[in-house]
Amino acid sequence: MRLGRIASPDGVAFVSIEGEGDSAIAKEIAEHPFGTPTFTGRSWPLADVRLLAPILASKVIAVGRNYAAHAAESGNEVPDEPVIFLKPNTSIIGPGAPIVIPRNTSLVHHEAELAVVIGRPCKDVTAAKAREAILGYTIANDVSARDHQAKDGQWARAKGHDTFCPLGPWIETDLDAADLEISAEVNGLTRQRSRTSMMVHDIPALVEWVSAVMTLLPGDVILTGTPEGVGPIEAGDTVSITIEKIGTLTNPVVAKGA
Repeated sequence: MRLGRIASPDGVAFVSIEGEGDSAIAKEIAEHPFGTPTFTGRSWPLADVRLLAPILASKVIAVGRNYAAHAAESGNEVPDEPVIFLKPNTSIIGPGAPIVIPRNTSLVHHEAELAVVIGRPCKDVTAAKAREAILGYTIANDVSARDHQAKDGQWARAKGHDTFCPLGPWIETDLDAADLEISAEVNGLTRQRSRTSMMVHDIPALVEWVSAVMTLLPGDVILTGTPEGVGPIEAGDTVSITIEKIGTLTNPVVAKGA
């Protein structure tokens, strides 16, 4: 199932998206998409509604340096164990919403990432059972203020600004995400291109590691790290991240107050 969240003339709703292109239809889900969704009977042409971030997470747990080539380009060692940090849920935006560059930063980077969406409350999940805890997968951009990251010595401010976690366009629930092409374009020029099979710690290992630290709730999101090729973005740019079998997440970039 392809799960999304939309704004329509009737309000905000979770939906199942069926069909492709101009013929796609958004069918309203009652309440929430976890478990076995039930439908209200209402639907809209996807072209007539606005896609929002497909989930509102209680927390976003991100993984650093999970592609060896990205660790190398950043001048870092590949970690023996996952390195995790948090992004606030107020950093989440959806497709088409602008990434806002704060006034007090001069170096903001894009980071293309596969995002894992949790489907049930869980703690201490083993890697072998990880798939049972996953609702599906979407696309993320772990936007990062590099000057803040270097100055602070930790990543909360650099990664936590409002709009610094674009998610979307939807969640694919029936997907093997172990080996998918992932790429990022800025203004139509390719910056990043790799495969999810190049992760140092794979998806089951990440779910096991994170859930050993903290309880995961339905809708929580794990960002699985970015491949090499990260680079600067500035006002006027357009960033598009594509993951095979999921789709493309596109966001414009603006300056704060513009």
